[in-house]
Amino acid sequence: MKNSLITKYNIPGPRYTSYPTVPYWDIDSFSKEKWISSFQKSFIESNLSEGISLYIHLPFCESLCTFCACHKHITKRHSVEEEYITTVLKEWKLYIDLVDEKPIIKELHLGGGTPTFFSSKNLEKLINGLFLHAEKHPYYEFSFEGHPNNTTKEQLLTLYNLGFTRVSYGVQDYDKKVQKAIHRMQSFEQVKKVTEWSREIGYTSISHDLIFGLPFQTLESIIDSVNKTKKLLPDRISFYSYAHVPWVKGVGQRGFKEEDLPKDKVKRGLYEVGKKLFSDFGYEEIGMDHFALKKDSLYKATLDKSLHRNFMGYTANKTQLMIGLGMSSISDSWYGFAQNVKTVKAYQRVVNSGEIPVFRGHILSNEDLVIRQHILNIMCRFSTSWNDQNFKIKNIEKSILLLREMEKDGLVYLNNDNSLTVPDLARPFVRNVCMAFDKYLQKNNPQTQLFSMTI
Repeated sequence: MKNSLITKYNIPGPRYTSYPTVPYWDIDSFSKEKWISSFQKSFIESNLSEGISLYIHLPFCESLCTFCACHKHITKRHSVEEEYITTVLKEWKLYIDLVDEKPIIKELHLGGGTPTFFSSKNLEKLINGLFLHAEKHPYYEFSFEGHPNNTTKEQLLTLYNLGFTRVSYGVQDYDKKVQKAIHRMQSFEQVKKVTEWSREIGYTSISHDLIFGLPFQTLESIIDSVNKTKKLLPDRISFYSYAHVPWVKGVGQRGFKEEDLPKDKVKRGLYEVGKKLFSDFGYEEIGMDHFALKKDSLYKATLDKSLHRNFMGYTANKTQLMIGLGMSSISDSWYGFAQNVKTVKAYQRVVNSGEIPVFRGHILSNEDLVIRQHILNIMCRFSTSWNDQNFKIKNIEKSILLLREMEKDGLVYLNNDNSLTVPDLARPFVRNVCMAFDKYLQKNNPQTQLFSMTI
């Protein structure tokens, strides 16, 4: 990859887990009533045909990791577990009361925070409580995020017996200097132990999350981390670019100096060497920053073009409706987005008052829906077409102008049939290609930095 292209295109940009992106939501015209109407419409359209997805945010962590940009609540008091789960189940019942039939859950994901902060007993209470009012889809897939240092065999067994077959472990990096800087000390032996437990119990898809661009990372440390990962051969690997956004997350991401971070071509070099090693080890690149073995459902979804992307990242199970439960969770009805209040105390107060705890969101216009599908196509299939009359974008000329410039640099192929393709070598620039379609970004280019760097 030419360093000149990295210099040119390494600019702040969205990750496009949604369109419009959160900073451009029209919160002034949004209302809880509009969100509920959007949710009910989507539920009627999709529940019986494809089922729905649930994302549950379990926000508690015993210590603060300085790389993390998630909404979390730091505490060592495990007495908070039961009240929080009771509140999540109350929120779920508020949604149940808005529909006339039982939800059919196709995808369920426990995210954090640290889901394995919770005891096996309370995790069981949560899942059983959800299914008092719901049914499992015939092809359901349940997954959770585990911290290697506190995931127990009992938790793994409990969740497996409840239907969970996927687990993702946050590894980040094995280098001790890097771990100290990000306040995430965990040994290879510990990751090996929980990975082997998961396989023994019967989990069919095990994922490891690694991050490039962390403070003090070097080519040598990345190579060492990837080689250690090869020894355990997880089914999936997320190889994320570290999103340095201290202006958003405050003290959590100010635990190291700016000059400690690898930047631009040095940072991209970390990704390139990791990507090559993953390929050598039999992994296929999936979408953006993901890799999977050919036996994994994520790889199969790329072959049959069913790969989907939402606030949970890439998934092999596309559902139109995704409900987010818990503090700060974001829901997606396809026609609208809604985010819950961001603190545990406020979340519990609103739910206990009998209200769905949404505090902001966005209802998509017809143009939003069209552009959203184009961006989803690019992120999942690296191609899209606006030839269909129902799939045209108003005033697409500016987008085409931006894309022509990218075509000169080899980042896209613009075809004669009003379609585009992103070549394999240009995948690192896929966020830039999506930005060419982003009408909100074009109309209101931010004066302050809202997003992490694209490359």
